[in-house]
Amino acid sequence: MKNFKKQFGGKLTNVSTERYSQSENWKDGKFLNLEETSMSINFWEIPKLLYKQFTDTKKREPAAPLPVTSFNKKSFLLDDVPFKYIWYGHSVILMRMNAKTILIDPMLGSNASPIAPFKTKRFSENTLDLIEDFPEIDLMILSHDHYDHLDYDSIVKLKRKTKKYYVALGVKRHLVAWDIDPELITEFDWWNDATFNDIQITFTPSRHFSGRGLTDRAKSLWGGWTFKTANHNIWFSGDSGYGSHFKEIGEKLGPFDFGFMENGQYNEKWHQIHMFPEESVQAALDAGVKKVMPVHWAGFALAQHSWKEPADRFKQACHRKKNRSYFP
Repeated sequence: MKNFKKQFGGKLTNVSTERYSQSENWKDGKFLNLEETSMSINFWEIPKLLYKQFTDTKKREPAAPLPVTSFNKKSFLLDDVPFKYIWYGHSVILMRMNAKTILIDPMLGSNASPIAPFKTKRFSENTLDLIEDFPEIDLMILSHDHYDHLDYDSIVKLKRKTKKYYVALGVKRHLVAWDIDPELITEFDWWNDATFNDIQITFTPSRHFSGRGLTDRAKSLWGGWTFKTANHNIWFSGDSGYGSHFKEIGEKLGPFDFGFMENGQYNEKWHQIHMFPEESVQAALDAGVKKVMPVHWAGFALAQHSWKEPADRFKQACHRKKNRSYFP
């Protein structure tokens, strides 16, 4: 397989491990969540789950590829409003704030399981080609190193037009292994912040995990991001199970005018690391989000639910909570 070894990213070294160990979130040789977190999968259940994942695709995938609207660069770069965005399915978000272009978790590749024997195909075709029409990326944001968020093919294709990278602590080693200039990359621990063109950007905790191979599980951090300007306060939740950290984020950094909430790829067996739609709506309320949009769906079938179920349940939960500001 072409570039198979490259997919794993950068190797852990004694130097990097020593640096990670300075974080208060690093304990006993790995990063930990703020509360005890695990996945309820028995070893003997794994073959059955994998079989269903790669063979049982009825209703889990659209009947036909989802179309992608053509990109209008002139309209996007017109700074007629202080904040605008385009969602490309799953967690890929192209934002325009303070006359700067920000790209979040640009997984535009065709396969979310590049090291597996079977593909997890994207619902839309030729999405890597979208990058050709993208404007210069002033800042790329990376929430964690899972394949459905950090894609080798996308990073390589975006390299020539990306000026700067803000990434979760530990993700830098992957980018450096893929020939990104280390001077362009800034790593963030939870609650670290930086000011970029008058945008205050903060890395927030989430309840998840990381890793691209068998030996690097929880060897880099995971989380969400806030973007605060004089006009807007935006939050990207990142992948997360439900937890008390949502209220803490709201208390410290909220309220938020708009939130991109993780909502999809859930299952009872990994409930602590991915929220059900009803929890995603509650998490937004906990954090003080005024308007909310579900992401992390409509890109890949990474769980057993039907492909539109996350949005349908999210919408219903918004109605029940009498919070009608949702993306239909």
